[in-house]
Amino acid sequence: MYLVAIAWMYVVVMMSIAEATSSQGTVLGAVFTLLLYGVLPLSIVLYLLGTPSRRRARRQADAAAASAQPDGGGHPAGDAVAPERKEP
Repeated sequence: MYLVAIAWMYVVVMMSIAEATSSQGTVLGAVFTLLLYGVLPLSIVLYLLGTPSRRRARRQADAAAASAQPDGGGHPAGDAVAPERKEP
């Protein structure tokens, strides 16, 4: 996944350099090319492709938090030792 992102950024940087050094291009055009063809779409795509891993990490964190509490509630346990009963 990251290899494609790196390759796409390489292409966009080359496009921006070509825009900036062209006789008809401007540096402002190169900045907009870099932002609108590179950074913005790539950030959206990487966010969407990273959703399953974030969801998996959140589920693992919830499972770890639930296993740390034996009764599954947020309240502390009562007496751990049962009181001794008197014989009638």
